[in-house]
Amino acid sequence: MMTDERVSADALMGALTRLPRGAGVIFRHYSLPPAQRRALFDAVRTIVKRRNLVLILAGSARTARAWRADGWHGRSPGPSTMLHTAPAHNFREIRQAELAGAHLLFLSPVFPTRSHPAARTLGPMRLAALLRQARRPVIALGGMTKERWPPIKQTGATGWAAIDAWSGPA
Repeated sequence: MMTDERVSADALMGALTRLPRGAGVIFRHYSLPPAQRRALFDAVRTIVKRRNLVLILAGSARTARAWRADGWHGRSPGPSTMLHTAPAHNFREIRQAELAGAHLLFLSPVFPTRSHPAARTLGPMRLAALLRQARRPVIALGGMTKERWPPIKQTGATGWAAIDAWSGPA
């Protein structure tokens, strides 16, 4: 699950309780003032740790380590002792993320999404072509839902992530 400022704190906390075993959370909330962002991160971490989920902080590896996240999400390199996830939208960005040491890639947008309404989508065919070239596991992102996952799984994606699919009503 990717967090987003559009989702209220209550909806976010509810979504965390609905995530399946083995899931992870990429905590974003970039626009919050630093103290508020940290406080919300700590509240999310409490639930995530209780449920044995993975918590990744979007930002630098240094901040992720200081905040006791399991890893960081971003394009910059960092210590190999932490989980590193990175965004990618095309072949060039896939290679850049791999060279930066990312362990897991988030490839998007697969389908139209509220987060990036004007973005050109990959669609299943282009996603499959990019997956064949990736050297790391790839999570499909962008307009993903549990109903859209089965055919996308056939492309070779490792998993899927979303904001709205998890943060809406239960």
